[in-house]
Amino acid sequence: MTGETPKRVDMEKIVSLCRRRGFIFPSSEIYGGLSSCWDYGPLGVELKRNIKEAWWQAEVQQRDDVVGLDTSILMHPRVWEASGHIKGFADPLVECKRCHLRWRADDLNSDKCPTCGGELTEPRQFNLMFKTFMGPVEEKASTIYLRPETAQGMFVNFQNVTNTTRKKLPFGIAQIGKSFRNEITTGNFVFRSREFEQMEIEFFVKPGTDEEWFNYWTEERLNWYVKLGIKKENLKLRPHTRDELAHYARACYDIDYLFPMGWAELEGIANRGDFDLVQHASLSGKTIDYFDDETKERFVPYIIEPSAGVDRSLLAFLCDAYDEEPDKEEIRVVLRFHPGIAPIKVAVLPLSRKEQPVALAREIYADLRQQWSVTYDIAQSIGRRYRRQDEIGTPFCVTVDFQSLEDNQVTIRERDTMNQIRVPISELKTTLQAKLKGEELFVLPPGGKIWKEER
Repeated sequence: MTGETPKRVDMEKIVSLCRRRGFIFPSSEIYGGLSSCWDYGPLGVELKRNIKEAWWQAEVQQRDDVVGLDTSILMHPRVWEASGHIKGFADPLVECKRCHLRWRADDLNSDKCPTCGGELTEPRQFNLMFKTFMGPVEEKASTIYLRPETAQGMFVNFQNVTNTTRKKLPFGIAQIGKSFRNEITTGNFVFRSREFEQMEIEFFVKPGTDEEWFNYWTEERLNWYVKLGIKKENLKLRPHTRDELAHYARACYDIDYLFPMGWAELEGIANRGDFDLVQHASLSGKTIDYFDDETKERFVPYIIEPSAGVDRSLLAFLCDAYDEEPDKEEIRVVLRFHPGIAPIKVAVLPLSRKEQPVALAREIYADLRQQWSVTYDIAQSIGRRYRRQDEIGTPFCVTVDFQSLEDNQVTIRERDTMNQIRVPISELKTTLQAKLKGEELFVLPPGGKIWKEER
């Protein structure tokens, strides 16, 4: 987008850091793991929660034309009949006759198995929805599905939302939730897995205004990633060609990110037309439309859908934040997270294990954690502790020393520049609040001073 040459990070470094620092672990690891299933550790769950909260704040809380919803994972089977998932949500599957590994046919460039070179079967369609049974008897009548997307829960609640909120078009319904797809081919860490989380908006508009709103949401969503620190050169918009559009889509853009494995979809923005509401009205026999009080028209709205993956977003933020720079005889690894999504905002580090500075540090730690996610670390040298915080993306460290007992001041150390300032404890929360908002990096409060960390 800027003409600059994009730079890719090594996926192995990301996976190693995530495992070592407690972002992401293989699921059921003590039993050998479960393919493409992942557990988010203490830092990973904070990062994931911050991403979801940043999305919700931007797309629901700060707007007056979007409301939230949280719908059930288990839905009536006819929902998936109306949406087309039961008949059409399938990938072409081939199996190796020698090693019996299975592959998506459209992912292969030859008619031989990529693993052993064996002959492949003819493709057959494989439905990606997970089936389960409701009730005590496993019979056809009780078959239900784990939802493959969150969107349908918003479509079937369109009339409920309009009746209870009295929202006027254009307006949207937003939802964050788990979805499940029995993918044939998974991989690339958390990029593609069978259990994943989505952040979706279904934005309902009057037919004829859909193109305008489609363009609006494309820019809105692209800018959201940039505002949270993703480098512009690592993002691009890719329009879908006519032959790759989903059956329901009038138009679609992918926001692609330069992942370690190359350019791949981060989010999709689709113009779904009126397909979904028409389908559900037809199969349910219920009226699903909108009455415009001003024009006295009754019509079925068109839908613009920005659909983002939480796990893919998290992976993109990790990759984009990862940086290495020379530091004496070793490499300093830094996750340069935007403060808004950083798992830990502040680390409190006493320079001594003596009782008095530790007590003061604990007091400061207890006070700061009422407002932010804060960690306390007393193990090893201060340099080692700084490096640990750099590697997990903590924007600021607060150090407490013996001088703090005399002058009631502490040192704030900034992650990216490694600048340090001395500030009164009484000004600490105000100063940190300004820094975390991205305001002028080091405006000194009364009595403060600044210096650079020695390297």
